Amino acid sequence: MTLIRNTPVGPLFAKACDGQLVQLSFWRSQPMASGDRADVDPRDAEVLHAVEVQIGEYFARTRTDFELPLSLQGPEFHRRVWEALREIPYGRTISYGELAAKVGAPGSARAVGTANGANPIAIVVPCHRVIGADGSLVGYGGGLDRKRLLLDLESRIAQLTL
Repeated sequence: MTLIRNTPVGPLFAKACDGQLVQLSFWRSQPMASGDRADVDPRDAEVLHAVEVQIGEYFARTRTDFELPLSLQGPEFHRRVWEALREIPYGRTISYGELAAKVGAPGSARAVGTANGANPIAIVVPCHRVIGADGSLVGYGGGLDRKRLLLDLESRIAQLTL
């Protein structure tokens, strides 16, 4: 595990297992004293390094897609939602209802919201791209200020590339 300290959304905590990213979350506690990875499996250390680099590129506005090995563990419905999240293009948003239809569960916006909230890999699995049916920013585990920041960052870049 590692702590990515300097991001516009605050520190991020990353964890890898068996050479795959299993968690990327907003750090809610005191930062770790050391970033030492001496006891980490070399495959995991490689993934954690790649996460740090790619997150840095994302916030520097030079990366729109992540190329990281992921291990998304959870109930089957949650995994379907998380995979569908990965298909939402950079700089775009989708409503909870639209996402429910996309995963073959029309009318299950609340269940999709629950799965979205349980997403273990923030930013890389872009749950921040899901908004209310009326276009409002609702429901984000990292807080609505972070969601707004991430969407603003992506929309500025998407507009520049159109």
